[in-house]
Amino acid sequence: MRRIALLLSIGAAFFAGLTLNHVAAAAARRPSPPYRALDVFSRVLADIENSYVEEVGEQDLIYGAIEGMVARLDPHSAFYRPEAYRQVREETSGIFDGVGLEVTIEDGALTVIAPMADSPADHAGIRPGDRIVTIDGVPTRDLTLPEATRRLRGPAGTPVVLEVLRDGFTSPQKISLTRDRVRAQSVEWRPLDPDRRYLYARVKSFQERTDQSLGKALDDGRAALGGEIRGLVLDLRNNPGGLVDAAVRTADLFLSSGTIVITEGRNHRNIEVLRAHEKGTEPGYPLIVLVNRGTASASEIVAGALQDNSRAVVMGTQTFGKGSVQTVIELEDGSGLKLTTARYYTPHHRSIQELGVTPDVTVAELAPSVRLDNQPVERDLKNHLKNETAAAKAAAPVAEGDYPLRTALDYLKAVDIFNASMESARGKGNTSRRE
Repeated sequence: MRRIALLLSIGAAFFAGLTLNHVAAAAARRPSPPYRALDVFSRVLADIENSYVEEVGEQDLIYGAIEGMVARLDPHSAFYRPEAYRQVREETSGIFDGVGLEVTIEDGALTVIAPMADSPADHAGIRPGDRIVTIDGVPTRDLTLPEATRRLRGPAGTPVVLEVLRDGFTSPQKISLTRDRVRAQSVEWRPLDPDRRYLYARVKSFQERTDQSLGKALDDGRAALGGEIRGLVLDLRNNPGGLVDAAVRTADLFLSSGTIVITEGRNHRNIEVLRAHEKGTEPGYPLIVLVNRGTASASEIVAGALQDNSRAVVMGTQTFGKGSVQTVIELEDGSGLKLTTARYYTPHHRSIQELGVTPDVTVAELAPSVRLDNQPVERDLKNHLKNETAAAKAAAPVAEGDYPLRTALDYLKAVDIFNASMESARGKGNTSRRE
């Protein structure tokens, strides 16, 4: 009897062992809780601090770890150390020292989204799509986006040398720049033709007060045009974006109702639909929006909203294709985290991520060869008769050499002619009859 009891106890222990082994195996298959990974991080941090061949500051190590972690997410998320974060805040205000470039990481290369207007980079001829290979001899492929931005910035008057690779270049070309105080006046405007019927407004970037600046430009333009805007060209070319809220308010200037943009967080949660308001809406004059590859992010929101609401004709070339929203979080030590928190969609729920906004009318940046330079026209002929009409005027100088803008002006004139002919037809009535 005792033997049977002993065997039973051995058997129970055996099966208990199987059960315990099974539980241990199942536990091993479960993912480690987060603190286990933090234990590993703490161990590595301690080993580096205690054993690395040179002394390294703990703060620098931790910042480097955070930068590496965030850099693995997407090209637009970034961690900014306190000094760099101060520069980011200055940029949204529109005044900072640097070369005036909006850049991103594209396929591992530091790529220009757009140069800021009237900046050292703009004056040096740097273009959207250019790839910056080195900054002062330092290869950019190993730099995070904040590190590259920090190297491009610097006190006004200091030099910086960039090696730039562009489609068509056989090798990188060196471009020497002198940093300057970049004062990003986000809006500029002027009458578009000699008859002062149409208005041109360029939005260079979206800052805190861009919508107010554009509203004032339109009011000033009305005064310059004699009280009425017959047509507007809104130029968003080489506009790298900026503040989403400012872009939404800008689109709202031209829309009395309807959706402007839809944002969706992870797993299509936290959906936000931003709509237009009737108050303060501009009259429904013809509107053309010019875009190109340098039109990115917030400026794509404006173009997509006006296109989907049939408020404007979008003209130019395919835009950049940045369809994500970043939230900037200020941290306790003065550093900042720019984190991609949502995707945005146009009113028709089109995502422009990677694809960009497709223009309604495609117009290349350079004019096609309509006529050869050596092909004469009337004014080239010797002793040609002068135009004696007092009202005769030269072509608008603002459109000279700018083929997309000249095309936009032609479209506005065509709309005017068409509307005038329709008014004339309605005034005369249809007098024809068929018996």
